[in-house]
Amino acid sequence: MSDAPVSSPSKTDAKGSGPSKTDAPVPSPSKADAKGSGPGKTDARDSGDVKSNAPAPGPAKTSVLPIALGALSAVLCIIIVVLWIKVSALNTTIVESQNRIDQFGSVTAQMQAQLDEAKKDSAKLQTQIDDAKARSVRLDGLVDKTKAGAAELQTQLDKTRAISNGFQSQMEDANVTSIRHQGEVEIAKTQVKVMQAQLDEAKADTVRIQAQLDASRIDSAALQVKLGKAEEAIAGLPKVRSQN
Repeated sequence: MSDAPVSSPSKTDAKGSGPSKTDAPVPSPSKADAKGSGPGKTDARDSGDVKSNAPAPGPAKTSVLPIALGALSAVLCIIIVVLWIKVSALNTTIVESQNRIDQFGSVTAQMQAQLDEAKKDSAKLQTQIDDAKARSVRLDGLVDKTKAGAAELQTQLDKTRAISNGFQSQMEDANVTSIRHQGEVEIAKTQVKVMQAQLDEAKADTVRIQAQLDASRIDSAALQVKLGKAEEAIAGLPKVRSQN
């Protein structure tokens, strides 16, 4: 606000657009003396001179400060509204981000649980594979033992057959000898009977060993079938990927 006092409009301004007192001609001293030399008139003339020498009152000036304050208040209000909108949008974005973070956390926890379960299943599967491999190794050992037993039985059978063939040759030799030596028929018959008994015993041993060999071969075939099934089961199990 201006510090200069606001003067009231002059009488000429109130009446119209006529000239103000400052525009009026100043009376000369001779005319003032011609009119009269009284004290009252002299004071009136002096006061008129004072009025004519005073500055003319200008038009009323409107203060700029209230307008500036109003404009500043409007700008501040607009800034506050814009900031409030931005803060609201930022809060909304923060809430949405927090919701996404929570969803991502729940999904991560669920995936971690699934990963832990997959690790447990993988460990169980690895244990099953190890057990199957151990069984396969045991079956391989049993098969090897069975094969070794079958080979041993085959060797015994060959020996028994050789003995039986020897007995058969001896019996034939005895028969030839009995034919040649009629006098020794009874002795030969006795020897033949003994040899026959030995031959029967050898044949019985041969039959028994043959039965054992057949049973061993059957057991070996059954173990071979089990081994094939075990290998198929191992091949059917899914491969376990190494965990880093």
